[in-house]
Amino acid sequence: MEKNFEVSLLLDFYGELLKPSGKQMAELYYNDDLSLAEVAAETGITRQGVRDRIKRCERQLFEFERKLGLLRRFQTLEAGLDDIASHAQRIADAADNNDIRTLAADILQRTCELKEKE
Repeated sequence: MEKNFEVSLLLDFYGELLKPSGKQMAELYYNDDLSLAEVAAETGITRQGVRDRIKRCERQLFEFERKLGLLRRFQTLEAGLDDIASHAQRIADAADNNDIRTLAADILQRTCELKEKE
């Protein structure tokens, strides 16, 4: 996974655990795609100060993930739901029995609903 994308996902999961100023800078840099100079102008500190704060936030986010593993669990759950939906679709397509097709369609619908809630 690309590092910037991974950090952006980690911000979604753990951003509230960061100091507000660090969270703001990391979001501007990773989510809004601002340069370090642009973040510095936005926040009123030096470019080097922004870089240092963002690097500190990155370390904290990766440490939170190492300890808690929420992103890893989310990705595992999402992959599992994709597999279940795929299998349910194959069962529905191959089934000769209406009850089996109905059950497979229900499973497929439920997995889609669960993925939408994410």
